[in-house]
Amino acid sequence: MFENNRSLRGVGALRSAVFGFGTALCLTMGPAAFAQDAAPPKVSVMAAVIKPITLSETFIGRGEAKDKVDVVARVNGYLEEILIRDGAEVKVGETLFRIESTSYEATLEARRADLAVAEANLELAALDLARKEELFERGSVPEAERDSSRANELVAEAQVRAAKAAISQAELDLSYTEVHAPFSGRVGKIAVSVGDVVGPNTKALVNIVREAPINVTFSLNEKTFVELLEDVERDELGRPRPGDIPGVFVILPNGRRLDEAGRVSFVDNRVDPATGSIITRAEFENERRLIIDGSFLTVGLESKEPADRLIISQAAIQRDQQGPFVLVVDEQNMIEQRYLVTGETIETGIIVQDGLVAGEQVIVEGLQRVRPGVEVDPVLANQAGEE
Repeated sequence: MFENNRSLRGVGALRSAVFGFGTALCLTMGPAAFAQDAAPPKVSVMAAVIKPITLSETFIGRGEAKDKVDVVARVNGYLEEILIRDGAEVKVGETLFRIESTSYEATLEARRADLAVAEANLELAALDLARKEELFERGSVPEAERDSSRANELVAEAQVRAAKAAISQAELDLSYTEVHAPFSGRVGKIAVSVGDVVGPNTKALVNIVREAPINVTFSLNEKTFVELLEDVERDELGRPRPGDIPGVFVILPNGRRLDEAGRVSFVDNRVDPATGSIITRAEFENERRLIIDGSFLTVGLESKEPADRLIISQAAIQRDQQGPFVLVVDEQNMIEQRYLVTGETIETGIIVQDGLVAGEQVIVEGLQRVRPGVEVDPVLANQAGEE
């Protein structure tokens, strides 16, 4: 019995020794031995490429009508007729409103009567002066009486001129009973009703805005303005030609770019010391009336000729506290972290100003499975900006 127990203990010891040896062997091989058998993780990469890019820069702008006015009655009276509708298109000189004209017609007739009286007095004074001069030559009247008749004639002439001026004023007031459009444009909401008493001191009858062409005003900082002027053609006096400043485009409030180019029509002659910017104005034909007076827009300036720039996919960009960076795959398929200086975005790509050179491969897919210093199996993906 004791021999059997010793045999069992011997077998158990042998099993423990074998298990311990196997465990020690596994620990000795460690993760490095298994890593040699594991394949490097696959990642998708894109090459940094040089592409011709039309450079642009955007600003906040505001639509401003070239002409806009609040139409006010220039004479007092009852509003007799409204000849337009809310929001109607009107032509220059078109009649918009009529004010009761009866009293102004009566005033004009009275001024004409005053002129007739003044002309009659002038004729009488002229006859009197002619008689006095004849009698004075005969010695029948004193010189003072002749001079008095001459002064009366001068007074009568002045009264005739005053009567004619009163007629001109009366005719002008009568013409103001019809309110005309000062320029072509579109009216807003009519603010009065037939029967209202209107005049120079009452509210505006309606407003008119010229919708096309239209201006978009924005501000350029000094740095951007100087960079633009360096490439702008100049006149014979050395002054920059506003029309030669790079093309202007507008992004509408709905995020779409207006399919119409503008041109710079005005650049202010001073920098605002409070903001360090200079007022600039661009003109657009606005054929589709998509730019509205008072609306806020994104205004852009773009270069006339494309420039070569280094582009990578935006999918490769990661960020931390130090800024944007990418994971670069070198010639040995090892990963390197590289911090970048980036520029504007171009569709699905982004301009790299510093940190990469053309041809270097950056990871765009599989970023979560890798880290710097690890070997990877790169697979080429579509280039930045390609479908």
